[in-house]
Amino acid sequence: FTVSSALIQHRRFHAGERPYGCSECGKSFTVSSQLIQHRRFHTGERPFACTECGKSFLWRSALQRHRRVHTGERPFACADCGD
Repeated sequence: FTVSSALIQHRRFHAGERPYGCSECGKSFTVSSQLIQHRRFHTGERPFACTECGKSFLWRSALQRHRRVHTGERPFACADCGD
């Protein structure tokens, strides 16, 4: 591991430790950033907004996928028919 915190997180995974608990529903996580993302379900926070249409998302990856609606990008094609 390049940083000690990554090793600590990795050890928690093997030990089954989940020290970051949601006060709303009790679900727990090994990494604090996972808890922060989880809280968005409860708060309704959607910090990633599309500059084209204003639709917002919980995760950056969902916004990146959504942008293809506007660009027409279709990065995956069927090997059999090309569709």
